[in-house]
Amino acid sequence: MPTAIAPKIPSPVTPEKVSRTRAAILTAQRAPLTVAEVELPALAVGQVLVQVKASTICGKQLDEISGRRGPDAFIPHLLGHEGAGIVADVGPGVRKVKPGDRVVLHWIKGPGIDAAPPRFSWNGQAVSAGWVTTFSDYTIASENRVTPIPGDVPFEAAALLGCAVTTGLGIVFNNAQLRPGQSIVVFGAGGVGLNVVQGAALVSAHPIAAVDLHDRKLDQAKAFGATHAFSASSASLEADLMALTGGKGFDAAVDNTGHRAVRELCYRVTSNTGRAIFGGVPPHDETISIDSFPIHFGRTLVGVHGGDTKPDVDIPRYLQLYRLGKLKLDEQITHRFPLEQINEAFERVVRGEAGRCALTMS
Repeated sequence: MPTAIAPKIPSPVTPEKVSRTRAAILTAQRAPLTVAEVELPALAVGQVLVQVKASTICGKQLDEISGRRGPDAFIPHLLGHEGAGIVADVGPGVRKVKPGDRVVLHWIKGPGIDAAPPRFSWNGQAVSAGWVTTFSDYTIASENRVTPIPGDVPFEAAALLGCAVTTGLGIVFNNAQLRPGQSIVVFGAGGVGLNVVQGAALVSAHPIAAVDLHDRKLDQAKAFGATHAFSASSASLEADLMALTGGKGFDAAVDNTGHRAVRELCYRVTSNTGRAIFGGVPPHDETISIDSFPIHFGRTLVGVHGGDTKPDVDIPRYLQLYRLGKLKLDEQITHRFPLEQINEAFERVVRGEAGRCALTMS
């Protein structure tokens, strides 16, 4: 069972003392991020100023940097949607949190005001941001993108609840509706995939098959509950997966890669009454080809949007499982970097050398 010692919480910083912050800025696609000071705007209705204590890196940021979904019309802009920190101040109308509260920062909408995204300034140039960003010492988030948490949860563990954990578990509980004894295969054992495996183990699914290119990720998947592990480069992968189910296919098959060949394979190894679930982001110019005939007889194709998570309901529930030692959070973080080394952190992730990378702020 993890032992979580609540760190001493610093006094909230008044907005008069926080007019600038370090931040990682996307200035061009397929280029390193620029770490620089940006000016913070005044808080508008429904906005929350948060001192970010930890952020983790999600594959979505890799997609934004690489241009996977096409040209980015909002450059320059800030990044990150998995974080945790302390509320420093709140804008007009905010009732959900107050200064001094510890919060998870997440991209999935929760209760509260859906505030306008903030606009930062850098050397006289406007810098865009979404409803939440986390690669900075301070950030401004919409009220409905923060969820308060107890003081005994380490910031790094809490940050994972911004996306990877909630999406992965939500895929199992909500999208797949997996039941004890049902089978599942997970393509891509990264941040989300690892939590799909963990969620499947929580509901006593069997078999739980993990597929990945990297042996290190397959070993970690087995530590999180996978009963079988397969190399994605195996020439007999499809045959081996079907053999594991006695030729019937899986009750749930989850793709986290977004690659065309993997999505098509994910669909093919789904049983005629099972669910093929697409969680990975596909390239903007890539389509797939499937035989739709099985859909008429019960096979389901599902697209993932955060695992249909309800942050203010699910995050406290998952934290209780963490306290009970039933949910692994700390074990997911394999590397730590200060914010100024964020580009090195991304390189580790791209090379498949890391699980979840945590960024620590000053």
